[in-house]
Amino acid sequence: MKVLTFKKGGVHPKENKITKDKKIEIFFDVNEVIVPLHQHTGAPNQPLVNVNDKVLMGEKIGDCDAKVSSPVHSPISGEVVSIENVVLPTGKFSLGIKIKNDKEYKLHKSVVKRENIDSLNKTELLNIIRESGIVGMGGAAFPTHIKLTPPPNKKIEYLIINGAECEPFLTCDYRLMVEESENIVKGVEILMKILEPKKVIFGIEENKKDAADELYKIIKNKNLSNVIDIVILKTKYPQGSEKHLIKAIIGKEVPSGGLPFDVGCIVQNVGTTLAIKEAVCDGMPLIERVLTISGSGVKESKNVKVKIGTLSRDIVDYCGGIEGDLRKIIFGGPMMGFSSYTLDVPITKGTSGLLLFTHKEVKEYEELPCIRCGRCANSCPMYLMPMFIDMYSRIEDFDKAKDFGALDCIECGACGYVCPSKRYLVQSIRYAKNELIKRKK
Repeated sequence: MKVLTFKKGGVHPKENKITKDKKIEIFFDVNEVIVPLHQHTGAPNQPLVNVNDKVLMGEKIGDCDAKVSSPVHSPISGEVVSIENVVLPTGKFSLGIKIKNDKEYKLHKSVVKRENIDSLNKTELLNIIRESGIVGMGGAAFPTHIKLTPPPNKKIEYLIINGAECEPFLTCDYRLMVEESENIVKGVEILMKILEPKKVIFGIEENKKDAADELYKIIKNKNLSNVIDIVILKTKYPQGSEKHLIKAIIGKEVPSGGLPFDVGCIVQNVGTTLAIKEAVCDGMPLIERVLTISGSGVKESKNVKVKIGTLSRDIVDYCGGIEGDLRKIIFGGPMMGFSSYTLDVPITKGTSGLLLFTHKEVKEYEELPCIRCGRCANSCPMYLMPMFIDMYSRIEDFDKAKDFGALDCIECGACGYVCPSKRYLVQSIRYAKNELIKRKK
């Protein structure tokens, strides 16, 4: 079988998929959760409950009228203790609803299984996805109902299901493909009804061929082989990036400033696809997710299914606690994740990993002047020259940074990974991007 990939750039960090063979464990037994009202791309929600209110599992507790937003729901039944500011895995702050767990897990009346989903039309399916708070679970957390509503003049030919999971350490998507393959394919069928693509393609890296085998069995048993393909991708970072997945699989390039639907594609993460199935078929909003806990700083690495809003400290305790001299906490993967100063952070819909590192993984380097070696440009999968964007960002010449493609940077971190001078390239480019975006508002 031919192994596909994008041509230019990318890196090969050590995989460290030490939890690959660890089945998903369920950890719901917590005393409280804190559900952030802003855990998605778009406008923040407003609370729909007050302190001392009783809430049920699956009850909507935050929403807003903005077009780009996504509601949040109570992951447990219990009492609202407070509504207060909470730090997010990204380092930003949001209002969060703290709920004391009554340990009864009583379902809200809105959580109802649907026996016949074939009767649901496209509009009804999109409304269910919106009301269930489904967002992209690969990290970006963009509201899924918006993503599934491309402009009328953009015909979707390809639906690509992203099973690459190219970040080191993370294995939650892999475990979902192995353990929940049938439900993921059911989610694909729902997406097919909404988008009506000509072809559906799973993109899975070659280090996960057994996951591809599990999905292929289901696809074959359902007689869907004529519309759903599985392609094997080279194990290479950032293969899971939407633009590079599209380039590798169908050979089309998303234009600068464009989106996948500009080349007739929609990309969905496998976790998001599963959440769509659970929302449409089971009536269950997005109140749980699987994440990988790994690194030398935790006693036992695991893949764990938790309630949204579970405090990271509680998850680490479930995994045996901190091991050794903890030096770094990262939410997400080591390449694109966010470093945190505390474990008192709730898990959000987009949290794919919690990594705890000791001196074994963490090395401290002094940032040195750029030596113009060009390694960052050679590694950049977006054909950019990070050294120049970095230079102009530091002197706050943002127009020049824009000329060198700052807004096209996907912040994958490949440039910083290969830089011999250990330049803070991604942080510098992100600064320029943020300043340029502010100008547009």
